[in-house]
Amino acid sequence: MPRVKRAVGAKKKRKKTLSQTKGFMWGRKNKYRLAKDALRHAGIHAYKDRRLKKRDNRQLWNVQINAAVRGEGMTYSKFINALKKKEIELDRKILSDLAQNNPEIFSRIMETVK
Repeated sequence: MPRVKRAVGAKKKRKKTLSQTKGFMWGRKNKYRLAKDALRHAGIHAYKDRRLKKRDNRQLWNVQINAAVRGEGMTYSKFINALKKKEIELDRKILSDLAQNNPEIFSRIMETVK
């Protein structure tokens, strides 16, 4: 069996890790051992926060819809319930966008719901 020298692959792996940690603070950007650990933790947080982002956006949309609906004299929960009863299937992202950018269309939806 021939001898396998690992220099090229190992150097490529280290170089890739250090390029991914560019911009990290202190030794985590240029010391491989610290960079490897920092990158692992960064990956965990990135995965978790991609899921939390969905939760945060939905909360924001709910607040924006509530603000628009209260201006029309109704509460958020009654508005959502009325939408479901009338079988208007607009999601919260679209409703929030309409409330902010197209208030006349949103007020027409409010009239339909009332």
